[in-house]
Amino acid sequence: MPKIRRPIAIIGERNINLNLADEVDKDQIVRIGKALSSPVKIEILNLLNDKAMPMQEIAQALDLAISSVYMHIQDLEKAKLVVTETQPGLKGSMRVCVTSMESIYLENRPKPDSSGKTITSNMPIGNYFDFKVKPTCGMADISGPIETYDSPQIFYSPKRMNAQLLWFHQGFIEYRFPYTPSTTLTLKELSFSLEFCSEAPGYADDWPSDITFSINTHELGYFRSPSDFGVRRGRLTPAAWPLGRTQYGLLKTISVKSDGSYMDGKLWNEKVTLSTLNLDENPYISLLIEIKEDAEYVGGINIFGENYGDYPQGIIMSLIY
Repeated sequence: MPKIRRPIAIIGERNINLNLADEVDKDQIVRIGKALSSPVKIEILNLLNDKAMPMQEIAQALDLAISSVYMHIQDLEKAKLVVTETQPGLKGSMRVCVTSMESIYLENRPKPDSSGKTITSNMPIGNYFDFKVKPTCGMADISGPIETYDSPQIFYSPKRMNAQLLWFHQGFIEYRFPYTPSTTLTLKELSFSLEFCSEAPGYADDWPSDITFSINTHELGYFRSPSDFGVRRGRLTPAAWPLGRTQYGLLKTISVKSDGSYMDGKLWNEKVTLSTLNLDENPYISLLIEIKEDAEYVGGINIFGENYGDYPQGIIMSLIY
């Protein structure tokens, strides 16, 4: 058997993120469903688990006809779960297969109504404007912790710009996003999307925390985070960050429209509207995230950046016109 050269295509789509509400994603969701509905295809995926194999070897391992393996591989390729490449063989060429993905995330939440024009800003989590925090607190980058634990002073460090995870027990952190009012378009919706969870020493499945959100000093309300999630490694969390600590959070979307404020598409506060925010008064939009001292559950917060947790983003602001 000739030596197999690892397929170059393995560097393709490794983490597949799909949304049931996205028309673009629906065809791939159907293809993945078809692929995973067959026990034989699942056996093939297990065989290939990051190990390149020619189709002939797959057929032998599963006691299948080569024609049957070919059809199964075709379905797996259409679903973007497997990639194949032609390589030299003992007699001519051979078709080599390998898995092309590590994870599939299927989300079921409405996407913002972007039928008009949408402008987005992805704010790195270390690029905050102001803060006042109490321990436990700290920051981490892709190499692990930044400086020392439980010292609020490190939030002044220039290294904060590299932060991919930050946490604190009580206090606030404020982000300011640039804003230029449009003279030709009417703002329909303002939204913020971010991944976060509670903050416990290490991690704790049952650790509620009341996290309050304000935009331009107008308090929208609080979300009770149920947990500091750490039972598994976050999909993006680097190996330098050890198990036994916070690993991932919940992705939540806060939005403000003309008729009120929303959390994940559900009306949250009808008193805070786009007109309430007086957006045209400042060249920025302020998002303040706070654990109040008098909250019922003072359980801290972890905020995730692009390279920690389950979602490849910082804090995303969207202006939908």
